[in-house]
Amino acid sequence: MSDMKSMGLYRNVERIMADLRASGFDESASLTVDDLTPYDQYHYEGTDAVDDAITLLEAGPSANILDVGSGLGGPARYIADRSGAAVTALELQPDLHATAAALTARAGLSSAVTHVNGDVLAGDAGVEQFTGLVSMLCFLHIPDRGRLFTSCAAALQPGGRMFIDDYYERGRLTDEEKAQLADTVYCTYLPDQDTYVADVEAAGFTDVRVTDKTSDWSAFVLDRLARFRAARGDLVARYDEATVDSLDHFYSTVVDLFVGRNLGGLRLTARLA
Repeated sequence: MSDMKSMGLYRNVERIMADLRASGFDESASLTVDDLTPYDQYHYEGTDAVDDAITLLEAGPSANILDVGSGLGGPARYIADRSGAAVTALELQPDLHATAAALTARAGLSSAVTHVNGDVLAGDAGVEQFTGLVSMLCFLHIPDRGRLFTSCAAALQPGGRMFIDDYYERGRLTDEEKAQLADTVYCTYLPDQDTYVADVEAAGFTDVRVTDKTSDWSAFVLDRLARFRAARGDLVARYDEATVDSLDHFYSTVVDLFVGRNLGGLRLTARLA
């Protein structure tokens, strides 16, 4: 494994500009959140998952939400647009951060969404800043779960809520599956579900609830791969063949991992005591 750019999903992040051009928006065009949602939701189940987060985090005009691993800023913009909450989008990768901030400006949401290029483990989210925290398929990249959840707890106000979509080890991963996760998904460690919950509780969270999303996400990634391959010709013309091959490898590897039944998906919600 080299670095996070081993993930095809995170290579050539500027491809969203090609997506927007294909939809009729040039680089100077203003955008709405709905213009962006077909392209800026890297997680599973798109805005349906973000709607669930809005509800469970009780996001509204008085809320202040932290999105950890915010990617292109899709969930952050959607939460701000739909709920009126203030959102801080914390993203480690500089290219994703810069592209996300530019898209937020084009959508007229810079006053509602604050973009921070930083690391939750380094305390870049601040202390007791937020009423809620959301993270969509980011924590799987972070093996130090004790430090991670302690950092999340530090960023939340007392009573703050947390919403996580993430992977877990559902069955004993084979050596081949571990290599696929490390080399293609930038994931070197996964806890089982009980360990996951214990790590969250050890950081001071209570009311921990887990929903197993494995079946839903298995169907999602299978459909994503089929739709991607059906559009291959158009996508090669839109991006380039290397980008499409890299994404195909990533999407198909994830399908293989879910089909193997040892990779699981979970949705975890909790409240800081």
